[in-house]
Amino acid sequence: MGEKGVKLFGTWASPFSLRVELALKLKGVEYEFMDEDLQNKSQELLHYNPITKKIPVLVHNGKPLAESTVIVEYVDEAWPNGYRIMPQDPFEKAQARFWAHFIEDKCLKAVFPVYTSTGEELNKAVKEAQETLKALEKALEGKKFFGGETIGYLDIVAGWMPYLIRMTEELAGVTVVDAGTLPLLNAWFDDFLDVDVVKSSLPPKDKLYAFNRARREKLQSGQKAH
Repeated sequence: MGEKGVKLFGTWASPFSLRVELALKLKGVEYEFMDEDLQNKSQELLHYNPITKKIPVLVHNGKPLAESTVIVEYVDEAWPNGYRIMPQDPFEKAQARFWAHFIEDKCLKAVFPVYTSTGEELNKAVKEAQETLKALEKALEGKKFFGGETIGYLDIVAGWMPYLIRMTEELAGVTVVDAGTLPLLNAWFDDFLDVDVVKSSLPPKDKLYAFNRARREKLQSGQKAH
């Protein structure tokens, strides 16, 4: 398959779009990024993803794929040469998929209340998030990255945590991950953010902070209205 006609529909602030961007960059695939306005989605996006109408969507040679974790696997298989994203061992590959599902199903849901809560609810949310993330640390035992010595599939899937959890801590005035509570994740946060392809792909911090502060305030005001 050629690299021509690779388009990624996403948004600059989306951690799910970032997953796909990291995969494409690690594989050395040239692509066109289509920055969507989610309040006014393009007809092209709706054409390529009429089912969920969500980003990200990867279009390769006219064929669309949705769901970031699915797309990352596809990118690794569609461009098999060079950097390997998925584990090659069948057991390790299955384990990576298990933990990816855990991140999607449990970790995202556990961390989000820290982003939106205040007062006693915030303290409760921090403890619950820490308990869930403690389980995820099992996948990091004895390793620098989830992928071993270099970042892989699970690092990409979990890649929103190092910068968005840190930003959430700053916004909410709490600590979720540190060397005392979650030492393996804390070290991984620093190691992941120090990877060149990650550093060059993250959104500008000030812009992202302003975006998330406004979003958090909007969500909190919506909760108070109910």
